[in-house]
Amino acid sequence: MNNHAQDNITAENSVKIVQEFYDKSVSYEWERIVDRPEFLLTCRMLDRYIKPGDTVLDIGGGPGRYSFYLAEKGCDVTLFDLSAENVNHVNKRSLETGVAVRAINGDAREVEAVLREQLSDSSQLFDHVLLMGPLYHLLDENDRIKAVNAALKLLKPGGLLFAAFISMSGGLVFMLRELPEQFANPDEERFLVPLVAGENYAGRAFTQAFFINQSEVLPFMEQFPLKKLHLFGQEGVLAPNEHKFMEQTPEVKEALLDIAEKLFEKEEYLSWSEHLMYVGRRT
Repeated sequence: MNNHAQDNITAENSVKIVQEFYDKSVSYEWERIVDRPEFLLTCRMLDRYIKPGDTVLDIGGGPGRYSFYLAEKGCDVTLFDLSAENVNHVNKRSLETGVAVRAINGDAREVEAVLREQLSDSSQLFDHVLLMGPLYHLLDENDRIKAVNAALKLLKPGGLLFAAFISMSGGLVFMLRELPEQFANPDEERFLVPLVAGENYAGRAFTQAFFINQSEVLPFMEQFPLKKLHLFGQEGVLAPNEHKFMEQTPEVKEALLDIAEKLFEKEEYLSWSEHLMYVGRRT
């Protein structure tokens, strides 16, 4: 992969920066995607495959928005996250609501070893694994490979992996929508130069983050024992106008989500989304 990296910090320091960021952002992350296209469209994809009674491992699940959604529909869910504060939030909410989500703290690269040690059934494999977060923040490709391989070791043969990325074009969409003044900030050249060059970016952003050129998602995932089912934009075509979406009536929102779902796998519209998700079946 062609990476444009910034900041001379070690991989472990980078992970610590990410951990501290999410430790301080629990409430914000819990509310961030509520009723927004990213969450609603992703749930539509999850609902195609994940059924009540299925076992789900949510690696990098943050404060648990997807975990609780799946647990409420009757799934047996284990959340694994780098942030101890996110894990505390999940445990507290699980007790308060009676919606059972098992929450464990740890690094996605070590998820297999940690779960083997902590689960009562150390040989447990899951029907589905969500990897929605770690691939945003592991700056080195070898670490991203470790995270995917660790996830796959916990996935049943024939089970599904849902792996999410932040795309370079997604970073552009976000800046155009939320921070247009930053285009006049010379510091943003660290992202804009690789964007124009068609490269990836790894370094300082909202925290330490990795942004991938959408053309490199499938080549990256092809190295793993997976059969591709889908590559789709998690916000679909709605990301650039998310604020307008949020202002609409429930009827209009449903119509917008319907058209976005019909388009969200079309290659020509992938660049409209901030996040891309690969869905693959373990072979």
